[in-house]
Amino acid sequence: MKKHFANFAAGLALAASCAVPAVAGPGIADGAAKFIGNITQSNTAPGPNDQFTQLWNQATAENGCKWGSIEGTRGKFNWAGCDAAYNWAKNNGGHFKFHALLWGGQYPGWLESLSVDETKKAITTWFDAVKAHYPDLEMIDVANEAIRTGNGQYHSGYTRTKIIPALGGDNNGDYAFLTTAFKMARERWPKAILIYNDYNTIQWHVDQGINLINTIRKNGAPVDAYGLQAHDLMSDGGQAGGTGGGGVCMNYNNFVATMQKIHKETNNFPVLISEYDVPSTDDGIQKQCYSEQVKYWMEDPYVAGITIWGWIYGQTWLNCNGKANGCSGLVRNGQDRPALTWMKEYLKNNKGVNATGLATGITAEPEPQTPFKGSPLAIPGIIQMEDFDIPGVGSGNDSYGDADFENHGDSDYRKDTGVDLYKKSNNRIVVGYNNEGDWLEYTVNVAETGTYTVYAAVAAAGSTSSFQLSMDGKAISEKIAVPAAASGEDNYDDYNKVAFDVNLTQGKHILRFTVTGAWLDIDYMNIVAKGEADPNPIEKSSSSVATDPNPESSSSPIEGGDAIRQGLNFEFATRQDFDIFDMQGTFMGRIGAYSFGQAISFIKDSDVNFAKGVYYIRNKNTKQMHSFRITE
Repeated sequence: MKKHFANFAAGLALAASCAVPAVAGPGIADGAAKFIGNITQSNTAPGPNDQFTQLWNQATAENGCKWGSIEGTRGKFNWAGCDAAYNWAKNNGGHFKFHALLWGGQYPGWLESLSVDETKKAITTWFDAVKAHYPDLEMIDVANEAIRTGNGQYHSGYTRTKIIPALGGDNNGDYAFLTTAFKMARERWPKAILIYNDYNTIQWHVDQGINLINTIRKNGAPVDAYGLQAHDLMSDGGQAGGTGGGGVCMNYNNFVATMQKIHKETNNFPVLISEYDVPSTDDGIQKQCYSEQVKYWMEDPYVAGITIWGWIYGQTWLNCNGKANGCSGLVRNGQDRPALTWMKEYLKNNKGVNATGLATGITAEPEPQTPFKGSPLAIPGIIQMEDFDIPGVGSGNDSYGDADFENHGDSDYRKDTGVDLYKKSNNRIVVGYNNEGDWLEYTVNVAETGTYTVYAAVAAAGSTSSFQLSMDGKAISEKIAVPAAASGEDNYDDYNKVAFDVNLTQGKHILRFTVTGAWLDIDYMNIVAKGEADPNPIEKSSSSVATDPNPESSSSPIEGGDAIRQGLNFEFATRQDFDIFDMQGTFMGRIGAYSFGQAISFIKDSDVNFAKGVYYIRNKNTKQMHSFRITE
């Protein structure tokens, strides 16, 4: 489950000897595994005491380095805006990215009237001029927004010029013109990080972006990184031209799945987040997006750096659909918005991980999570839920996942984490405010291989709460329903015990508790050898014991107090799931086995007392059904 990521081959470590320092000095990401930068917007370089320098350690000129800005008149070059960003990086120990050599959305107006041959000459002159002025570039957006959109069109207006035919064309989608551009760039900057950059590549045109990167790499383009502009990470994101969006944050699970898809299908090709912004007048929405997305990228080993596209409210390119100019800004009226406050606090203690091989920060080796008490929790034994592991460093080494990363609890115990811990009577501490998808991990040591019974002390106000256990990434239980409180509209003090069996293997493991149905509180889990009574029963009158609200889990009181036995949860390495029903079609439970015969044998030998009669057992996957009889 935990991994240590090796660096890419040395051939990808292209920036190590560039003039701009590889380890950046300024900004809130100082000393991190990757930079967090921003854009410059004037012809004057920020000074060492300017807010830009205090916040960021990488610079991209918003418009100053684009071809149309520099060579508005053919043969005459104005470098002022680009120099401002470049000089800031050299003078302050920051990173600099040149943006961009080719873009169909911004080029000199005179280019449109040129022939194919003259266009090729103009491109060559432009590349040579940039090389002469900036011989030691660290990072370059070689080409910007060239994804094919169908009908001979692209993400930006390349077809208004002769750029594509001048550089070899685009023969049925082989992007030959891009391969040529990258080869031209490599000839001039042999040590620079060469980047392809595009928009709508996380939410809308994911496959098209992956195809472009893989195609030009296959065709020999010396491209070193894939720039994801990341303007499209809201529910209304990805409008025409990549103009950002609005609404709420992109669904987190979809976001993570897409990032993983990009990594998998490009063979973990290095990624740069190149133009990130969250346009919202709602501070809470903006903070949520940053706390989910930036945190993920910092801990993603294949993301080399993050550039935010503007930071002063009122001075960014987005206006929230006409509601507020510059609404993606992070500093408003001189005050940090909550998203920036969160980012500052996060970066104090979290430096991320970078396994790309690109010198865009301090390459840090991941560190695994560690037991909170210093040694693994013993099984059999009690697991106090507040004693989850201490998080490690790097992707895959978290010890908990919390939907909003804020601690809503009232306990001072581990208050520096995002887990919501609450004080209860008798000096108890419970984990509460559990949203669906939240999880906690514990390093455990199982004494012997065998079947164990878990007695979990849980509380819920409603009838939809549930959780699941897994070990080393594999489920060891079904979803376990949490009984609702017997009375009270918002009662999280009516604790019940739920009990279920799990098969465990001797040795050290990572046990994960995952919330599969919000909202529930959990105090502890007692894990004992199968057949042993609950050592800490909750004594309640029979009238106060809630019935099982989950129609897919049978429940019956078991020895050791008022614990509720859930289903027939047997877990095997390779098995089929079988559902059990009585003659009336009432669901009785689910069991895992290799065959119908084995499943029926397990049922008859189990400690659940079935009444005499005929029952049906159905393979959950194939829907085949058999019957069997309980005779005693």
